[in-house]
Amino acid sequence: MREIITLQLGQQSNYLASHFWNAQESYFTYGAEEESPIDHDVHFKPGIGSDGTETFMPRTVIYDLKGGFGTLRKINSLYEIDGDPSSSSLWSGQTVIQRQQPIEASAYQESLDAGQAPAELTTNTVRYWSDFNRVFYHPKSIIQLSEYELNSTVMPFEKWHMGEELFASLDKEHDLLDRDLRPFVEEADQMQGLQIMTGIDDAWGGFVAKYMERLRDEYGKTPTWVFGSQAPSRGLPREKRLLKLVNKARTLSELNSQASLVIPLALPERPLPSTIQLDYSSSWHVSALFAAALESVTLYTRLRTSDRIYSSNLGNMTDLLNVFGKQTIANLEMSIFEAPKPHQNGTNGTNGTSDETNGLNGRGENIGRLFENGINLDDESESGSQKGAATLDIDLSSPQDLNLDTSGRRRRKRHIFSQVIGDRGLQNLERANDDGNRELREYGMRRRPKFHNYRSRVAFPILDSYPKIFRDSYGHPVRENVSVKTALSTDSTVTDKVKAIRNTVVRSIGLEDRETIGNELAEIADSYKEGWSSDSDDDDDDE
Repeated sequence: MREIITLQLGQQSNYLASHFWNAQESYFTYGAEEESPIDHDVHFKPGIGSDGTETFMPRTVIYDLKGGFGTLRKINSLYEIDGDPSSSSLWSGQTVIQRQQPIEASAYQESLDAGQAPAELTTNTVRYWSDFNRVFYHPKSIIQLSEYELNSTVMPFEKWHMGEELFASLDKEHDLLDRDLRPFVEEADQMQGLQIMTGIDDAWGGFVAKYMERLRDEYGKTPTWVFGSQAPSRGLPREKRLLKLVNKARTLSELNSQASLVIPLALPERPLPSTIQLDYSSSWHVSALFAAALESVTLYTRLRTSDRIYSSNLGNMTDLLNVFGKQTIANLEMSIFEAPKPHQNGTNGTNGTSDETNGLNGRGENIGRLFENGINLDDESESGSQKGAATLDIDLSSPQDLNLDTSGRRRRKRHIFSQVIGDRGLQNLERANDDGNRELREYGMRRRPKFHNYRSRVAFPILDSYPKIFRDSYGHPVRENVSVKTALSTDSTVTDKVKAIRNTVVRSIGLEDRETIGNELAEIADSYKEGWSSDSDDDDDDE
């Protein structure tokens, strides 16, 4: 067993995680002769439902504000309760139960409940992340924080210290790790790590920073990856954009010393490729793009192992990326390719494979031999040429932060310390197999590879819960699956980004914290220069 426990903090992360869990659910197979390539025990815990049937629910803890869960119920059809909920009250007098007006279920959820073909989702019909959710959660996974209300105009949950103070008060009263997380950890046989999805540019940044402090006290040696989602800033007034940058700066300065790896996720401000049609105002759309990258870059942590397949884990990947032990912020890029059509490659299956070898998942979709996996390939190049490095179409690592530097200094040439490249889907495999740089090599113990290549036939599934944001070469929506190439890198651009953020926000931080945070950000920037001499101009900071 090599379980991963997930923490989801806030609306942004719950949109992202809903896409992630829907994808994991789609990998389940129920055919007698077919086994899924995905080890479901990594992310799902088995259990027995109220009717005695075997169930599988995500190993996750979901935090959101009051009103943030939409139509999602804490007690679902697998864990129904009988009788009047007031019957267990210790109060012997007359009780008055006041109920809020229930939120009407979306047509999509109603069709799922009725076992009918799901209604098509649109940006207008997706009001909450629960509107497109396809999985059941254990009641212990649902944690509502009633101290703040979603989208409140009176007291918006948008300042870093709000999250910090909220965690402190709740943890003092309940011990959140003991109440919420520990039950999932104790059910794991051999936990490989923690996966945290959170907002980092709002109050959830303060919440996750304090949560991480507790996690390090309790699980100091456990690999912990943090995916930091950021809301688009297009059209926001200057003071709101500055507030988001201040929140982000504080979060990065805290997480850098606590997390094993921090992966910021933000839409680039430059136009996306024409094969991606995205509604920037829709959290459903934005989180879908993030999810394609997140689900692809972590794929190797949940693949089944065999004599032919090398899977990995969060700890190994952390060691590969964090070359000098202080480089915890990693940049994520990806490219999307349309998967081969059924008639291509001499195949006739829906996913480019023979129908007669396919198993069926829970919705009758063919997913069988498509999931045959490749192996990990390591390729090291000379640091001067950076041969083998991948630069992809979509940079999700906040490249716009570089534009904060208005000093006019020449930027450094990007230097990659380590990079994990992933190719998933048949089309990417064909491209990788023809690439002369992708040959399996043997290294002595004294040499460490710089670029680590991974291949898998597992394409990224386009589900009915996923928006049709990908286009084929004719401009038509892709409706089945796509090939995805990802690159997760520790590189020198972090220095320029962090310095630009520091110089922009340092005067907006209170005097009591200004020097500490400024120094921490400067230390982060310096840690991405170790072992490499820049050919740029003067690297000194400008206040």
